[in-house]
Amino acid sequence: MADIQSLERMATQVRRDIIRMVHACQSGHPGGSLGCADFFTALYQEIMDHNPTFNMEGKGEDVFYLSNGHISPVWYSVLARSGYFPVEELATFRALNSRLQGHPATHEGLPGIRVASGSLGQGLSIALGTALAKKMDGDDKLVYVLTGDGELQEGQIWEAMLFAAHQKTDNVIVTVDWNGQQIDGSNDDVLSLGDLEAKWLAFGWDVVHMDGNKMAEVLKGFAAAKAKTGKGKPVVILMKTDMGHGVDFMSGTHKWHGKPPNDEQKDIALAQLEETLGDYPL
Repeated sequence: MADIQSLERMATQVRRDIIRMVHACQSGHPGGSLGCADFFTALYQEIMDHNPTFNMEGKGEDVFYLSNGHISPVWYSVLARSGYFPVEELATFRALNSRLQGHPATHEGLPGIRVASGSLGQGLSIALGTALAKKMDGDDKLVYVLTGDGELQEGQIWEAMLFAAHQKTDNVIVTVDWNGQQIDGSNDDVLSLGDLEAKWLAFGWDVVHMDGNKMAEVLKGFAAAKAKTGKGKPVVILMKTDMGHGVDFMSGTHKWHGKPPNDEQKDIALAQLEETLGDYPL
């Protein structure tokens, strides 16, 4: 079991990776990636039972799906630093013919990626298929999926929520990255989500809240969610995060949803993030 300080150090290094990846190709989505660094670090380093010797079916292990695929930089960083592929490969992010495309894809066979994602609204449906297959196979491992909060404006999410409760899919844990921002502004300005907890409860789900930018709270939130599995209801974690967390000028604004930093901004951001595990070579 990793200690909280070690997990926090890794999350900081992951944030450095994100800044450097997006800056190097001058393309990508740093805001949501930075906000979810603690989530991904805890998930892969502490929570999931998974094997970097990757197999697509995921039998006998926990599996994860990233529905909001545009925050691929944070996932790639954590996969690499969890042993799925060489950390040095992060330098190829969004390069022509790279396995690390802007949205996760499967055609190049990148370990850890089970489905192409980025078309918002689809990830929960896919995860539910895997969760039901595990039940049919007698596999007691869990299925995790991350969605964005703006993504909840997609109708397919609500259909999947109804389906999951009806099927008593109690081996799935959905986390909503609840940062209140999307590409065109705040959620409240674009299309208010209203009372999210009341909505998920009304659809027959168990609800857990957690602070996604405090590692100790992330671990507690995951533990609370896991404790609710196997009891006849699907589980959702409403995870409050700060878009751009860790870099002061990116924090709390939609403006860095899909905008790369320039040279000066990259240097300022990295100065705020201590190198902890070693930067990959460019």
